Amino acid sequence: MAIAVAKRRQVRGVGSERVREALVGYGFIALPMAFFLLFFIFPIGYAFYISRYNWSIFKGPFVGWDNYRALYHDTIFWHHAVRNTLVYAAVVVPLEIALGLALAVVVNQAIRFRTFFRAAFYFPSLASSAAIAAIATYILASDGLLNTTLGHLGYHHTDAWFAQESTALPSIIGLNAWTTSGTIMLFYLAALQAIPTDVYEAAAIDGAGAWRTFRKVTFALLKPAHFFVAVVSVIGALQMFDQSFLIGGASGGPNYSTMTVVLYLYNRAFNAIQFGYAATVGIVLFAFIFTVTLIQRLLFGKAEIG
Repeated sequence: MAIAVAKRRQVRGVGSERVREALVGYGFIALPMAFFLLFFIFPIGYAFYISRYNWSIFKGPFVGWDNYRALYHDTIFWHHAVRNTLVYAAVVVPLEIALGLALAVVVNQAIRFRTFFRAAFYFPSLASSAAIAAIATYILASDGLLNTTLGHLGYHHTDAWFAQESTALPSIIGLNAWTTSGTIMLFYLAALQAIPTDVYEAAAIDGAGAWRTFRKVTFALLKPAHFFVAVVSVIGALQMFDQSFLIGGASGGPNYSTMTVVLYLYNRAFNAIQFGYAATVGIVLFAFIFTVTLIQRLLFGKAEIG
């Protein structure tokens, strides 16, 4: 009888200890979760609420799904903003991932001045977009450094790269691929340093060359980093705003060639004073980013299982 009572007391003690541990854990995450709910979840719900109204400066009449129907037939949104954003993401994401991975592999080697090169490659990511855009505007001007250099090489390009419809978006793509590759490099560098040296020693014993070792060992073990980098890069590309605004202006010029989804949202909200319609654009963008992220997770999950 005494043994049974002792066992029950022991079970109660273990249970109460688990409850206390759970309460302490919930206490630690309570404040971050409150900030997450307040600054992330609530704005999404409130944006959806606004999108159902004809909301200008003040709350207007309830319009239901009319904003979504109008957006479905909005040619500027689909033919320019969405198209430019998708083209930008499809080109800049592979570029910055490839460049970031290459830089990470280089600075991960035992080379002289390795710390200097790491800082130098990462420095463009620290500079402000306004400063980078201002410098790039001078470099890519009609009489700028790039056209002058091309002229000495026999290729004469006399137009400003940001002022032409055919070269404005590609110029922004090249600029952003360079500026964001430093951040991608840091992500990959952290993942590279987490790979144990035993696998490289085993590959060397098996007679694997440098390229085969990179392809079969390094690249394969970087799958979690690939997923993280791809998700961050795609989300950042789909939300691109600052360079388009600084270079092409609020109208996304020339001739909507630099218009993106977020810039179009800005125009509808602050130029046209249509906050309900702008909220509709934001909800559609959120749904698209969420879907793309989910697809990436499923694809990378299958790759890790395989």
